[in-house]
Amino acid sequence: MKQDSDLRNNLKSIRTRLGMSQQDLANIANVTRQTISGVESGQYAPSVAITLRLAKALGCQVEDLFWLERDLPEIEAVLAKPIPNGQQLRVSIARVGGQWIAYPLIGKDAFRQDMIPADGEGTSLTGTNKVRVRLLDDNLDTLHNTVVIAGCAPVISLWARATERWHPQLRVQYNFANSMAALHSLCRGEAHIAGMHLYDPETGDYNTPFVRNVLAGREAVLITLGVWEEGLLLKSGNPMGIRTVSDLVAGGATIVNREIGSGSRMLLEQTLQKEQIPFDAVQGFDNVLKSHQDVAQAVVRGVADAGMSTASVATAFGLGFIPLHQSRYDLVILKEYLEEAPVQQLLSTLGHRMVHSQFEILGGYDISKIGEVVATV
Repeated sequence: MKQDSDLRNNLKSIRTRLGMSQQDLANIANVTRQTISGVESGQYAPSVAITLRLAKALGCQVEDLFWLERDLPEIEAVLAKPIPNGQQLRVSIARVGGQWIAYPLIGKDAFRQDMIPADGEGTSLTGTNKVRVRLLDDNLDTLHNTVVIAGCAPVISLWARATERWHPQLRVQYNFANSMAALHSLCRGEAHIAGMHLYDPETGDYNTPFVRNVLAGREAVLITLGVWEEGLLLKSGNPMGIRTVSDLVAGGATIVNREIGSGSRMLLEQTLQKEQIPFDAVQGFDNVLKSHQDVAQAVVRGVADAGMSTASVATAFGLGFIPLHQSRYDLVILKEYLEEAPVQQLLSTLGHRMVHSQFEILGGYDISKIGEVVATV
């Protein structure tokens, strides 16, 4: 029987993943190789009996093999960042503050180390900031049980993976953003949680003054993730003998900087001002990179002699490190999100040994106050 135009199948993908040829599968399922070929190409719709035999032979459910395209839902979502009108793109989806948010999987946002799976395919709606998303499966429960964190601390991904092992139905989406960008993302309703590490020298406080300013009256809580050591990443063995930021200038060292709004850039600027060193006296001050990992890789490759980051990143890349400051990394959460079950599940794991062990073995973090509410605004 000719296959329904709306019927889709995953037969070839599952078969090849198991290392089976078409003939191997045909022998096990007691059908002809031509039947397997016809199903995989979409030219043949198998009977119920053949469908059950195929599923049994492959050790999966019928729903894993076949589905109807028209059964997949469509939703309308707000784009987290602009894209050209009418462009189709892969997106990740989450429910934040009562509305669907679509995160375009474009460029670096499509990867961590491996490519990030998409939840759907979106087409932007002309003249709006919205997108029509055709979901790739009908598991809306997963999308409803997604917590979105914006931040730049590499340990967020460790926390997320440990949490998902403890709560298998929970999904944590980690969107990379510097401290100020994360805070603005929270304010725009694109994230449940913003991670930040900004120091205000006027008040001697961390993060709270910036949160008050950006949220402008909206209620939020700040929960500590940990205190990390920030300072200068250097080549292994510190061949230039750098000990302070003054040594950077005296030795003609080249640095890489971070973008405006990042805690690392703010610390570098505050340190230079304290030492009364003009920004333009530092070679590479305007050479901007977008993450702690990028800074470390630049030093490893010899593109720069130094850069600002954390002790844990230095250890991970086998680099030298000169500590300059201890910064408190806080999680900022709007009070309206605090009672949502996925957010509660995520926060509850801050006290779990599994999470503490990941942080401790990484090094460079003081987690003695992890999970403590340090401020309300």
